[in-house]
Amino acid sequence: MEMKKKTFDLRSLKAHPLISHKRTFGEKASDLLTKYIGSWMFILFFILFLISWVTVNSILLAYGNEWDKKPFIILNLILSCLAALQAPIILMSQNRQSEKDRIRIDYDYEVDKKAEREIEQIKTQLNRIEKRLK
Repeated sequence: MEMKKKTFDLRSLKAHPLISHKRTFGEKASDLLTKYIGSWMFILFFILFLISWVTVNSILLAYGNEWDKKPFIILNLILSCLAALQAPIILMSQNRQSEKDRIRIDYDYEVDKKAEREIEQIKTQLNRIEKRLK
């Protein structure tokens, strides 16, 4: 008189809309940007860009050129815009990834419960066999 419990099928995980759906342009872009923005290559490139900007601008200011004066106001604008765009893109990608992780955790939990039920059945059968052998 064992109750039938809902089993979780791997096909249902692959068919889940968050995992199997075709990604939109925005999702693809946020994943791609997150991948490169979070890399050492981007960090090194950006450090090189900042050093170059400060060096070139400092040399030009020393010779009286008015390219980016009032301490680097254009650079400040660029950095602010980058931060303003970068944060929501990274958050979108992280939110989607955490939802996928939650689905996988639910699947793992269901698999563990199924394995536990099967182990209990095997244990019961072994106990019956053991009683018959005695």
